[in-house]
Amino acid sequence: MQFFELEAIIAVFSGFRALGLYSNHLAHVLRFHKKHREFYVLTAVGQCFHTYNVKKLGIVAVSNALPEDISSLAADRMLVYAAYGKLISAFAKNKEVVHTYTGHQADVHLLLPFGDHLISVDKDNAVIIWDVESEDTYLQISYDKASFEVSALMHPSTYLNKILFGSSQGSLQLWNIKSNKLLFTFPGWASAVTVLQQTPAVDVVGVGLASGQIIIHNIRFDETLMKFQQDWGPVTALSFRTDRHPIMASGSPIGHIGLWDLEEKKLVSQMRDAHTTAIAGLTFLQNEPLLITNGADNAIRVWIFDVAGGDGRLLRHRTGHSAPPKKIQHNDQSGINILSAGQDGTLQSFSTVHERFNKSLGHGTLNKTRAKKKGVTHDTAKLPAITTFASGCLNDVDLCLISPNSGMLAIALDDFTVHILDMETRRAVRRFSGHRGQINDMTFSPDGRWLITASMDCAIRTWDLPSGSLVDCFLVDAAAVSLSMSPTGNFLASSHVDGLGIYLWSNNTLCSMVSLRPLPADYEPTVIMLPGTCPNTEEEEVLDADSSEMLEYISPAQLDEHLVTLSLLPDSRWKNLLHLDIIKDITNPPPKLPKAAPFFIPTIPGLVPQFALPTTPSEDQSKVVNFGVLVQKSTFYLQLENALDNSSYEEPVKLLRELGPSAIEIELRALSPDMGGEVRVMQSFLKMISSILQSKRDFDLAQAYLALFLKVQFLLLTNHYLRLLPQTPNLLPING
Repeated sequence: MQFFELEAIIAVFSGFRALGLYSNHLAHVLRFHKKHREFYVLTAVGQCFHTYNVKKLGIVAVSNALPEDISSLAADRMLVYAAYGKLISAFAKNKEVVHTYTGHQADVHLLLPFGDHLISVDKDNAVIIWDVESEDTYLQISYDKASFEVSALMHPSTYLNKILFGSSQGSLQLWNIKSNKLLFTFPGWASAVTVLQQTPAVDVVGVGLASGQIIIHNIRFDETLMKFQQDWGPVTALSFRTDRHPIMASGSPIGHIGLWDLEEKKLVSQMRDAHTTAIAGLTFLQNEPLLITNGADNAIRVWIFDVAGGDGRLLRHRTGHSAPPKKIQHNDQSGINILSAGQDGTLQSFSTVHERFNKSLGHGTLNKTRAKKKGVTHDTAKLPAITTFASGCLNDVDLCLISPNSGMLAIALDDFTVHILDMETRRAVRRFSGHRGQINDMTFSPDGRWLITASMDCAIRTWDLPSGSLVDCFLVDAAAVSLSMSPTGNFLASSHVDGLGIYLWSNNTLCSMVSLRPLPADYEPTVIMLPGTCPNTEEEEVLDADSSEMLEYISPAQLDEHLVTLSLLPDSRWKNLLHLDIIKDITNPPPKLPKAAPFFIPTIPGLVPQFALPTTPSEDQSKVVNFGVLVQKSTFYLQLENALDNSSYEEPVKLLRELGPSAIEIELRALSPDMGGEVRVMQSFLKMISSILQSKRDFDLAQAYLALFLKVQFLLLTNHYLRLLPQTPNLLPING
């Protein structure tokens, strides 16, 4: 009875992973790994953040999910900080939460790591400086929101303990956070400050304003060095090249990027439509001609500046849908590729194996050939968004689907019911009811036994056609608008309202015992979270050498006393104990050939000459030498003797673990009375093996030591069997 209750708990589908999610409206964070000598870029995606290597833009880590969506993201050389709601979490190794900072009374929207401290700003204009390690509040600054609302902050290079704050009123303030003193107030430029960025020059910062102005200002002398005007709206991001090219890049709300020459003080190039939405963040790599950008259009792009004119070209990218997918469908019989048509008008192919196989099939245009000949990169005459097929009959039929294997036709009606028609007999064979909203999509399983339906009531239901019953049902946060079952039957793919990704659900019936009994009429489905993005197994996870100093996990010697634990010693220390004689024969040099007999045979002088023949030992003389009196007792031998009195075998076991194979064999041979040992010490050794097996630790060593002992002391054991067996009555049952 318990078996069937356990089966009923297991659902038919469970969340597996999400495809096509790369970025949102938050600016990315760039980190440099000293050990790997490589840059990594972090982007927020909902309740978690992703880590990509810049070299290939391959995902290497996905953080654990937070209770709410991330509102701000920052990082230093050791930790990654993510704000959600009124809380802040610190992640180690790009994945695990190690610190949580509580104390804000409003949602946090700005973060700045500052040495051993973290600075956070919430919507109520409260600034809190945290001690990273202790999670205590170091300092708290409160501003009057009407006179100075903090909108940006930065640490000026070489300014010890100094933080520069920008406000929505346009003014700037320089604070010493150690002494909690306001050092200077900059009047500003009558426009809200949106971005503060350090330039390659000391004392000089770049200020982006909501009016589109970009100010290069010397904060040491309070002097404006130059001004630029961006015509595309507020400045959303700023970055400066550090590879001996005086170029500044600025982002805009419409996806354009402006490139400004700081020496000639003019605009040198424009990267139009770099993103389809606002530029959330852009960063030049240190001493490299590479620019990383991300935006709310669910895209990360890396640009390289290696062409004449100072313009950048796209080097690599990770791009998903910028608007929710409207229709998804598996492309081939392998079930690896999924075609997706989004409301952004693009048709994309997503691979369930690896992101490098993802492809964008483009956006339809009215005259693509003419646009290509004229060199138009941004064609305004694009076709509208791709929509799914639909047919209607007096507004009764909203959707129909034909099973390719069973010849069944599924029809969804506007009364939220589904009818199954047999194409051969032209009769209605099944009627399914239970949805409480419009049915958005349906899909058959490959064998034609199941029909999976999704509706606006946020439910995904699985119907069993032979029995005509509902066998699985679960709720999601957002209603599914499209479904597709893989031809192999291992995954169900879904796209959802206001969601940019494609979500995969694994079919549990292929790998576990799942009951397909009909659900009761009063069954209440549970809400299941949409699956998150998982890193590919082929990519290497980022491990921070710096953070390992702060957190180092030490595994216990034994996880549980009921589990058998191995020694984790190298195989060469115990695996070949039974074959030492064979190894010695292989490693010994080959025997030398006997020398040729001399021409003159040596003789013994005397009255009667005799040949000097080699002497042979007498057959009656024993070849076995008893060293019992001469041999000195070893440390291991003495520890076994002491264990007979105190029954503690930790020290002899510890000593054996440190010895090599040859030394272990010598110690076990020395236990024999012929080599100076005693039978009672041999009994102590067997008790030691019994104690190891009872503790379930070093199980592999106990087996190897016992096997070698039986081999080298076989003859003696047969003679003293009756004396040794009563001393270890539980050895044979444990080992057997």
